[in-house]
Amino acid sequence: MIDRVYASLTITGFDPLRLGANPETLPYLQEAELMNARWAMAAVTGIAFTDAVGLPKWWEAGAADYGIDFNTLVGVQVVAMAVLEAARIRGFQRTGESGVLNSFPFDPAGLDAPDKRVKEIKNGRLAMLAFLHCVSSYAVTGLSPLEGLQAHMANPQAVNIFTSAVGGETVAFVAFWSMA
Repeated sequence: MIDRVYASLTITGFDPLRLGANPETLPYLQEAELMNARWAMAAVTGIAFTDAVGLPKWWEAGAADYGIDFNTLVGVQVVAMAVLEAARIRGFQRTGESGVLNSFPFDPAGLDAPDKRVKEIKNGRLAMLAFLHCVSSYAVTGLSPLEGLQAHMANPQAVNIFTSAVGGETVAFVAFWSMA
């Protein structure tokens, strides 16, 4: 079953850097893409949720006071992530799939099926692009995703990527890829 899933993921054909050319590292890279996709889906959901309900902005979270010393917070996070990542890597080496501690694959809802795995990676790739949009949109406009959408909906001709501070670069980028 795992071989069919990997084959279906490579059928999508999106590998511009030729990372999948080495068949020995392909399973690890595909699993890494899946893990990044899952984190991106969680991140974009969190960004949209905090923006929609009026919580503090996602880019201000690092400067917030959490009642614990910064060095202690970083130390605890480094140790916790090291333990979890070491367990994940050992589990991946043993089973060929990612999971949490002793649950490989991690599938508490029982949704692991080849067709759903392909949908998950496609949605995850879209979430990675959405997260890139959230970061770049804030860097260019200083607005959150929903604030930017509201501004665009209010005046689409004046508030869009081509009229922003990076409009010229965007036009050049689109023109380059259109000719390529």
